[in-house]
Amino acid sequence: MPSLGADMEAGTLVEWLVQPGARVKRGDIVAVVETQKGAIEIEIFNDGIVTDLAVPVGQRVPVGTVLARLDGGGVASPQAAAPPSKPVAPPVTPAVPPSAGRPAQPAVTGRRRISPAARRLAAEHGIALDALTGSGPDGAITVTDVEAATSAAAAPAPKRRAGFDLVAMRQAIAAAMTRSKREIPHYYLTQTVNVAAALARLERLNAARPPPERLLPAALMLRAAALAVAKAPELNGFWEEGRFRPADGVHIGWAIALRGGGLIAPAIRDAERRSLDDVMAAMRDLVLRARSSGLRSSELSDATITVTSLGERGAETVLPIIYPPQVAMLGIGRIVTRPWVVDRAVIARPIVTLTLAGDHRASDGHRGGLLLAEIDRLLQDPEAL
Repeated sequence: MPSLGADMEAGTLVEWLVQPGARVKRGDIVAVVETQKGAIEIEIFNDGIVTDLAVPVGQRVPVGTVLARLDGGGVASPQAAAPPSKPVAPPVTPAVPPSAGRPAQPAVTGRRRISPAARRLAAEHGIALDALTGSGPDGAITVTDVEAATSAAAAPAPKRRAGFDLVAMRQAIAAAMTRSKREIPHYYLTQTVNVAAALARLERLNAARPPPERLLPAALMLRAAALAVAKAPELNGFWEEGRFRPADGVHIGWAIALRGGGLIAPAIRDAERRSLDDVMAAMRDLVLRARSSGLRSSELSDATITVTSLGERGAETVLPIIYPPQVAMLGIGRIVTRPWVVDRAVIARPIVTLTLAGDHRASDGHRGGLLLAEIDRLLQDPEAL
């Protein structure tokens, strides 16, 4: 059971998308887990063949529990080479127990005994004989065994729950933020930025675009933040086991408010390498999937720094709380019109307040100040974004 953030302690397995014998590769979706954040698709991080599903559907287990086992070599069985269209039933326990007084069945060696009628019935219903436990003499597979497997395979698949428990999510967030404020020595820096040039560029880019394809100010700011964070490695990574571990890329956690309440921050991977349009597309995609419980486990565990933007309906300033084990978080307030001095004249300009929360164990105010100054510089030259 992967850790999908500091606010997760356990999860419930609601669906298996593979069966024993299936060959899988890194990045494949193999299961669905229900957490306080909704249903999350679990990716696999190794190539191999599934040998055992250790946790049954419906069971809640703590983070770190073994869900399945893999064999790095071998050949997948023909019946299980591809993931099934619905969860696969575990090996069927005989529906009819051995008669009274019959000794325990010995382990079957060599060729398995299967009655002709059972073989025909299994072929008609597409039942893999290797997955059955025989209840006949010496472990022979009978018609009863195949019928039981057929009934299990025909059972309706468990439905993925698209919703989430708001109370549980609030409790989990509160626990993680309490830990953050207790353990992390926060420092805060704020900077007001004139975004007139940035908004002018967005207006030019959006002029010929239909509304669904237009860029939002948040995308431009996130792009600037990603480029700036790439130059500030002390603010991009994790505090683990008493030391700082820098990240291998800028994977920005984008804070998304869920309908009905709650918050989730999936990662936009390699944000510093993406174009402005790619960043906007990734933001839209994450919002859509976050609100329909379609996120992947890596998107919740890979974020190296989190950015929260309050948008046009938010407050002017946000003081973020670092999400452990990350060591920094950037808050973007609402864009407001304020007096601004330009060539000794006071002119109305669109202004945004950026706030950085940093972990004093990994960085200091000087480095944090350089990050904010770099974001400001990039927003004054938006053509480079």
